[in-house]
Amino acid sequence: MNQKSTTQVPVPAHDFGVLLSPTARGARLARLLAVEWLRSRELPYDVEEAAEQIVAELAANAATHGRVSGRNFRLALRISPKVLRIEVTDTRGERLPRAQPASPEGDSGRGLLLVEALADRWGVEPGPVPRKTVWAEMALPHP
Repeated sequence: MNQKSTTQVPVPAHDFGVLLSPTARGARLARLLAVEWLRSRELPYDVEEAAEQIVAELAANAATHGRVSGRNFRLALRISPKVLRIEVTDTRGERLPRAQPASPEGDSGRGLLLVEALADRWGVEPGPVPRKTVWAEMALPHP
């Protein structure tokens, strides 16, 4: 009998990453996958809820404003003892996001204001060309 031995490389328990299509469906999947990963980390409910909203906003922005046909966006979640970091990378590095007041009549423009309200810190890292990464960090409560 011919037996095959497989070696599985464990994924670091504190990191999650996935490539998704820059579509509304991809943005929704980013949120759903993030929720499942966050729940498996047994974080406090308020942290999970805020992180879910941040992922939803950043993924929607990547699918809307960072969309380039044929190029995916990347969602990454990293957790350390003190911080949860959410990163969304797209391939429209020339379009750097910035929070700006939304018009009361407008249907959009509030996403980064929401991220700013929910995260302890957020920002944008340009590059490498043609990419940019929008990130948000949330402090985690001490056990």
